[in-house]
Amino acid sequence: MNKKERLVAAIENGTVIDHIPTDKTYQVASLLGLFGLNTPVTIGFNYPSQKVGSKGIIKVSDKFFTDDEISRLSVVAPKVILSIIRDYEVVEKKTVETPAEIRGIVKCNNPKCITNNEPMKTLFHVEDGLLTCHYCEKEQDINKVELV
Repeated sequence: MNKKERLVAAIENGTVIDHIPTDKTYQVASLLGLFGLNTPVTIGFNYPSQKVGSKGIIKVSDKFFTDDEISRLSVVAPKVILSIIRDYEVVEKKTVETPAEIRGIVKCNNPKCITNNEPMKTLFHVEDGLLTCHYCEKEQDINKVELV
């Protein structure tokens, strides 16, 4: 496919987030704070994908994400690929890395946990797809979490 046939218009500088599970596209946009940006953001979903059937894609003009921002995506979309665009060309591709700790993104599923009863951020330690709450030590599967 050449550049003129793309399903979504090319951007001059910014980031393309590709291979998002279709049903997670808006969660990804929300986790990255895209609804508060003043630069153009294109959000699309149900695009055909040879790997997964259908996918979401987000293009963000003039925005480059930090590794910390990217690592937040591991909770909802661990297989996304970020392409860094400069002068309409892909200059770098990044994959999402799951961090050793996840702070303030996931809700603890223990109703008695202090994070559900006091105004404080959650903190989980991540190991082999398992999240362990720093405060109450309750474990939960990273694929079955509820976002804060």
